[in-house]
Amino acid sequence: MSDTPTPTVETEPMADADPTPTPEASAGEGIDTAAFKERYKEVLGSINQTLGQIDWSQMGRIGKAGGILLVVIIAQILIKGVLDTVNLLPLVPGLLELLGLVVVGHWGWKNLTTSEKRSAVVNKLQTLRNEYLT
Repeated sequence: MSDTPTPTVETEPMADADPTPTPEASAGEGIDTAAFKERYKEVLGSINQTLGQIDWSQMGRIGKAGGILLVVIIAQILIKGVLDTVNLLPLVPGLLELLGLVVVGHWGWKNLTTSEKRSAVVNKLQTLRNEYLT
């Protein structure tokens, strides 16, 4: 390498880049913190007021409905997982479809061949509908 010195450029320090915090900046941060605390208190007060107006006696019904909905969702996820696994097996999906057709055909033959059996099925469905939907 050569022994010639490399030229250096001297720069003046910037007036805005002072790393020490000024008292004005610290006071500004304190004002922001105080404003945040006040806003936080207002928000919590409005939330508490809203929660105080809720009729908590109705929460039992809502909780039960939410629980049932959660159980149904989890059951559907589990059933989907089982069915996806069964579909990966080579012969099982076709056999299950055949089994479903046989079961539906047997039920139809047993319950829908005569008018008395058909009316019994209709009566049973109406009874179940009245029992659960009314």
